[in-house]
Amino acid sequence: MGHSDRCRDLETYWSRRYGITPNCGFDDHGGRHEGPHEECTAAATFNDGSGAHCRPCGACPPGVSIRSACTTTSDTQCRDPGSGASTVPVAETTSSHYVSNVFSTAPTRNQGSSLKPNAATILTPFRPASADGVGILWAVLFGILMSIMLVVICACLLIMKRRRGPHSMLSYRRRSSYINAGFSPLSAPHGNNDLEHILSPDILTAPLQTVLDNLDVLEELVILLDPENQGVKNTKHLASHCSFPATWVTYTYSMKDSKSPLKALLEGVTSKHPDWTVGRLAKLLKHMERNDAITVLTKLELNGMQV
Repeated sequence: MGHSDRCRDLETYWSRRYGITPNCGFDDHGGRHEGPHEECTAAATFNDGSGAHCRPCGACPPGVSIRSACTTTSDTQCRDPGSGASTVPVAETTSSHYVSNVFSTAPTRNQGSSLKPNAATILTPFRPASADGVGILWAVLFGILMSIMLVVICACLLIMKRRRGPHSMLSYRRRSSYINAGFSPLSAPHGNNDLEHILSPDILTAPLQTVLDNLDVLEELVILLDPENQGVKNTKHLASHCSFPATWVTYTYSMKDSKSPLKALLEGVTSKHPDWTVGRLAKLLKHMERNDAITVLTKLELNGMQV
């Protein structure tokens, strides 16, 4: 908590050997409560210029001698038992049996510059700086390796997904009835172009369920209407004419690898409107200018449909 309600930055002043005081000791009205800074406590806290506050001095682990004691401008330096190099003790909370009292790093306003020891902090055994460097290097290499693996996995999944699309459409071509079937788009006759001139009355009045029951005709309609070709109306447009919401169409097409959207649409229509006929479907296809699909409906009669 600082002295100022307007200046929220408490770190407005710092210097080597010193730690700052809140708002440099001033309030909003120019009154001074304390000095702008306080000197670090010798042999207890230090400030090497890397921060704004005094930090507690570290302690060497048991069995490690002190190379240089903590001053107000530098931390304690420990001596490496093996090489004699100078290292800085690292204070960490761990399960090690080495326990030492160190000073708290968060003095409160009421405490001022006094620092209380925190006996719960545990120091790890001495580790040379070279070991830390090797650990960081391995961590970086492991992170790079994991990133490469994730990129490769994502690329493989994307390739597999793209390949599944064409194969799912080819699965409809397995039946010999479609392989041997050859038809051309229906050309509009001159003069009157009513559906009665294209489909027989028996087909026009047949229940829509008849299309679902005739697998050969259904298969050809699926191959014609399910693909999404630019400029050609498909099952999505047919679903719109049947008052199916866009969310239903989007979900159905997301599942097209396992089930045809057209088949799902016809099943939904027959369930909601059991009175719909093949003629109703033919009118919608004629409105969509899909005469090629109407031509397929003529095969209902050729396959011995009984109405």
